[in-house]
Amino acid sequence: MSASGGTKAIVAALGANLAIAVAKFVAFAFSGSSSMLAEGVHSIADSGNQGLLLLGGKKAKREATPEHPFGYGRERYIYGFLVSIVLFTIGGVFALYEGYEKVRHPHELEHWYWPVGVLIFAVIAEGFSFRTAIKESNELRGQLSWSQFVRRAKAPELPVVLLEDFGALIGLVLALCGVGLSLLTGDGVWDGIGTLCIGALLVLIALVLAAETKSLLLGEAADATQVAKIREALVDGETVTGVIHMRTLHLGPEELLVAAKVAVQHDDTAAEVARAIDAAEARTRKAVPIARVIYLEPDIFRQSATTSASTSTSA
Repeated sequence: MSASGGTKAIVAALGANLAIAVAKFVAFAFSGSSSMLAEGVHSIADSGNQGLLLLGGKKAKREATPEHPFGYGRERYIYGFLVSIVLFTIGGVFALYEGYEKVRHPHELEHWYWPVGVLIFAVIAEGFSFRTAIKESNELRGQLSWSQFVRRAKAPELPVVLLEDFGALIGLVLALCGVGLSLLTGDGVWDGIGTLCIGALLVLIALVLAAETKSLLLGEAADATQVAKIREALVDGETVTGVIHMRTLHLGPEELLVAAKVAVQHDDTAAEVARAIDAAEARTRKAVPIARVIYLEPDIFRQSATTSASTSTSA
């Protein structure tokens, strides 16, 4: 995912959520539906989340400084984590509170056509946003399932938008059910139950997002395919005869640090080793373009080193 990857999906989601939020608050004002209020707050929270993602993407493009020599790529992870906190506190907790209050003090819905009409409009708008996110994600996920894509993606933006839009669509269905049952039974408690379900859903999605972005913040290795390409690229079979051990770390979604100890022949000169190291770095960057920071340490070739290279793991 490029530095601007997912921007189209984020902007589409932002536009949809702002329009939906206005419509939901209007519907709440006319009907008094707590589901509408919870959904309105949910849309405001989602709009703020998309703003955070755009801000994180912009900040991540800053040049490296002496204080931050590896750059600011992880800004995107930080803002992705903030999204999960906002979704949990503003969206989920507020909806749970509002639903609890509505269950305790239910009241009949007024002007029911407002919430129903707005919910139908919201389903259409969220469906458009979700479709955009799916289209952009399909260009990146390859053969991965959707759950694997969310878990393994190194760029946080598209998984965040996908989960937000998916949760929003389910939340709209829950809101429709709550409003519909309240109208059919004349009991406003169903509206409160629908709101509680929306809150529980938002909290669950926020926890999933928090777990995934926390892993990125702690530092994740390159995927298995990239590790295999790097190992193959490092070895030329002449001067560099093997990889003794290697570690990889994502400095950001599009920047990978590679640190490895490579085996060289004992009778190679320093000049030959230096040229071989430079060539290995060039091959690695060609094989895996995001491997931008590479540190290679040569060591004398030994049979034990070859064995270690075949059994060691990367991290």
